[in-house]
Amino acid sequence: MDPQEFREAGHRIVDHLADYLEQVEERPLFANVEPRVLRELFDEPLPQEPSSIHSVLLELNEKLLPYCTQVNHPGYFGLITPSPTPVGILGDFIASALNQNLGAYSIGPSAVAMERRTVRWLTDLAGYGPDAGGNLTSGGMMANFVGLKLARDWASGDRAQHEGVRGPWAAYTSEERHVSVDKAADAVGIGREGLRVLPTDEHFEIRLESLEAALTEDRQKGIRPMAIIAMGGSTNTGAVDPLPKLRKIADREKLWLHVDAAYGGGMLLSQKHPGVLEGLKLADSVVMDPHKWFYAPLDAGAILVKDAARLTRSFGIQPAYLTDPLDKESERYNYYVHSFEQSRRFRSLKVWMGFKRYGAREMGRWIDANVDQALRLYERASAHPDFEPAVKPRMSAVCLRYHPAGLGEDRLARLHAQVARRIEQGGRFWISTTLLKGKTWFRVNPVNFRTRPEHLDELFVLLARECSAVLKSS
Repeated sequence: MDPQEFREAGHRIVDHLADYLEQVEERPLFANVEPRVLRELFDEPLPQEPSSIHSVLLELNEKLLPYCTQVNHPGYFGLITPSPTPVGILGDFIASALNQNLGAYSIGPSAVAMERRTVRWLTDLAGYGPDAGGNLTSGGMMANFVGLKLARDWASGDRAQHEGVRGPWAAYTSEERHVSVDKAADAVGIGREGLRVLPTDEHFEIRLESLEAALTEDRQKGIRPMAIIAMGGSTNTGAVDPLPKLRKIADREKLWLHVDAAYGGGMLLSQKHPGVLEGLKLADSVVMDPHKWFYAPLDAGAILVKDAARLTRSFGIQPAYLTDPLDKESERYNYYVHSFEQSRRFRSLKVWMGFKRYGAREMGRWIDANVDQALRLYERASAHPDFEPAVKPRMSAVCLRYHPAGLGEDRLARLHAQVARRIEQGGRFWISTTLLKGKTWFRVNPVNFRTRPEHLDELFVLLARECSAVLKSS
């Protein structure tokens, strides 16, 4: 592709995407298409000969774009994949063109400096001091894995990374944890059976008495407690565990305190709800995902650590072929020495550009608007005789359920699943369902700067109508 062809194709793509973003609310949010049809659309052998860019883009228009889930649509309230900012989209475009590999300083000097400053902004938001550090990851899954590895290495005196896990270890978390915590426990070697999943109270916060009992029981059995994994905004309800109290327990028991604020970290920008994440700065490590509630495009998670030297102690392997013998003062920061990934995308560009273009205050206003929208839906459900909310939302996640008299839990579970599917097929909204304390709920989570209050009103009217229709038909 010569420069002129690239220029013309690029202009055409940007124009098309600008039209798409301008008209996204007019599109069906979810394509009502069978998986078989999509498989057949892409069923072809590996191309052996080149095609024109025109024909490639034409195929995208026919096969890909019509069948995407429109997360830019203001009615997308499902999994925590926000509508990305336009400047973030451009940032990813530039990052792909530059193709800087931040694993090694020599493949991206200015990109390394930008990521270090972006991480500094995030550690400042978390309340950490000048010794803090971290790095951007693919998301909360990888960030929680790194956090639990840091905890394991610290608790073992840095022996586990050489010897492996010897003897039984345990980590303690809430029943509201993200599935990435279970996968991390598996990956770092304590096993999923080494994860103590503890009950929550009526606010879906971890019960401290259950934590104390589990710690006592494990020590009596010769099992070594390693870490507490607290919620800094759970996926289902935005619940925040009592972080200052957990810090005291961690200090007494000599445990690492890790906080999963992958979703909830956005509340640090809120101007109307300060203090929701009180005690976050007391954690040894924190997960915060800019590609969630900082409205950056995928992928951009972050692991933040109070003591950046801990990253080096856990990951500091430096092979000869990646060593610069002339860098005597270690001024060239090589991320592969201080993180898990060696080849690393230039993730910080879109995050940096987002903060620079919109500013923390404007992004905070978007976040506060999403919280207000969740509260609006909570109030509508509270006032309706056949609906109930799980808990008053502290963030933008709200769970509510339809429970007319006389229906058993099995029938209600089926009803909620059917209604969610019908709403999906309608193409106006996308919501999910979840389980809380053995009951099925609708889960609605506005994390979208395009969403307006009237969208939540429209959704609730639709929920009430569809629930009634499914109940009558069954």
